[in-house]
Amino acid sequence: MSDKQHKSEWMGPLDPLGINAYQEHMSTLQIKGIELKETIPGIWRIEPFGSMRVGVHLVASENILQKIKDDKSIDQALNVATLPGVTDPVLTMPDIHQGYGFPIGGVAAFQLHDGVVSPGGVGYDINCGVRLLKTPLFREEIHEREKMRQLVIELFNNVPSGVGSRRKDLRVTSDDLADVLKKGARWAVSRGFGYADDCQFIEENGQLPNADPDEVSDRAKERGEGQLGTLGSGNHFLEIEYVDEIFDPNAAATFGLVKDQIVVSIHTGSRGLGYQVCSDYLDIVLQAARKYKIELKDRELAAAPLSSEEGKRYLAAMASAANFAFANRQIITHWVRETFSRHFGPIQMPLLYDVCHNIAKFEKLQIGKKLREVCVHRKGATRAYPPRHPLIPQPYTDIGQPILIPGDMGRYSYLLVGKEGAMERSLGSACHGAGRELSRHQAKRLAKGRAISRELEDRGIYVKAAGRDTILEEMPEAYKDVTDVVKATEHAGIAAAVARLKPIGVVKG
Repeated sequence: MSDKQHKSEWMGPLDPLGINAYQEHMSTLQIKGIELKETIPGIWRIEPFGSMRVGVHLVASENILQKIKDDKSIDQALNVATLPGVTDPVLTMPDIHQGYGFPIGGVAAFQLHDGVVSPGGVGYDINCGVRLLKTPLFREEIHEREKMRQLVIELFNNVPSGVGSRRKDLRVTSDDLADVLKKGARWAVSRGFGYADDCQFIEENGQLPNADPDEVSDRAKERGEGQLGTLGSGNHFLEIEYVDEIFDPNAAATFGLVKDQIVVSIHTGSRGLGYQVCSDYLDIVLQAARKYKIELKDRELAAAPLSSEEGKRYLAAMASAANFAFANRQIITHWVRETFSRHFGPIQMPLLYDVCHNIAKFEKLQIGKKLREVCVHRKGATRAYPPRHPLIPQPYTDIGQPILIPGDMGRYSYLLVGKEGAMERSLGSACHGAGRELSRHQAKRLAKGRAISRELEDRGIYVKAAGRDTILEEMPEAYKDVTDVVKATEHAGIAAAVARLKPIGVVKG
C-alpha cells in the first residue's frame, strides 16, 4: 500500500478532528542543537549520532515538540537508542514527557538474541492501564446533579482509593495471591468477579504467560496482599462519562456505542506490588549491566540481556505484577457493576476493552521489512494493532484494536482504533493519554486560592477524591489538551478517532 493510498484510508472524508488542516510538507526543526526531519507527515526522525545505535522517531506536532524542548524527554529517547540490540527506530508518542529512564510515551523493541530488558522502560506502575465499560444508560437518565453526586459517593465508598488504600472485605491468602500473579484477570473471573467473556476483551486476555510468583519478593507480596480492588492515588481514576461525539459511526456501532450513552473508565495498575517489583529489580539489573559490560548513558536505563538469568527473572516478576494489575482492574469492574446495579436496578455493563500502558512483552512486529519477534517496551504508550490482526477480539476484527486515551478530568477522553500505519511506523503502538504539561508542584502552585472541585461542579462534573491535594495536582491545566495528542496520532497515520467521551463524575485517589 502506498503512502497516498494509506492516507485516503485513515483520513477519510469525515476528517473529524481537522487533520487535513495540517500542511502536507516535510519540515526540518532544530531542538537543543539536534536536527529533526519530518520524514513522514507527523513523524520526526533524529538520525543516529555519537553512540546511538539507531535513530529516534518522534510522533508529534511542531507545537508538542516546542512544549517538551526544555525537559529531558528527547535526551532520554536518545539514550534508549544506545542500548544493545535495540531495533530502528526508538519511538516517542505525542503525550511525551520526562520519565524515569525512558521518557513517558517511549517505545522501543529489542532483538531476542542480543537485546536487553530495562525496568526503566516499563516504569514503577507496571501495567498501569485503562478499561472502558458500556452501560445501557443515557445522559438524561443521570445528569440530575443530586443523582450524580450520590452515584459518585457510592462508587467512592465501594472502590477504595488513595495512598495505601486497602479493601477490608476481600480476603486473599498467600496461595490466592500466587494464583493472582499467575492467572491475572482469569483468577478474578473464576472467583465471580466478572462476566465469563470479560477476558476476551482484555489485552493478552488478561494474563501474561511467563509469570513466576517466586521471582516476586516477600515485601512486594506484602504490599499487594490487601490492595486488590483498589484504585490508588495520583493520576488513577474511575470516571463516569457520556459519548459526546462520534467520528466513525461504523466503528462506534461495532463497539456498541451511540451518542449520549453512559460509559465508565477505570485507570489503575499494580499498586504497591508493582512499585516494589520495579524497585527490587533496578538494583539487580544495574549490577547485571556492570556484569555484562553494558554501557549506560544513564543509570536509570539499567538493563540486563534478555538471555541472562537477571533479565529472565525481571520479566517473570514483571509479568506477575502485570497479572496483579489485570486482576485489580477486573475486581474494581465487579464493584463498579455492583454499585450501578444498586443505583439503577440490575443492568448489564459489558467490557469494551482493556489496554496496558507500562509493560514489556514479546510480540511479532514489523521491523524494517521483516516480521520479527522482539521484546517491545511500552512506557506510557498503548498497543495499537490494525484491522485483521489475529490478536484482536473477533467482534472488532474488521475495525481494529480499541485504543483508550484518557484526557484530564475537566475536558474529555477519546476512543481510537489502530490503523495499518501503526505496524509500519510505530511498532504497533500509539499514545496513552494527554501527558502532563505541569509538574505536580507547579499544578498545586497554579491552583492556589482556587476551588477546583467547585469549578468542575459548575461545569457539570462532580469529583470525589481521597484528598484535596490530588484534585489540585490533577487539575485540568496540568495536562496537555488530549485533542492535540489525538490529532498528532491521527496525522501520523497510526490510529483514528472513533468517539469523544466527556466526564460527568470522577472518583480520584
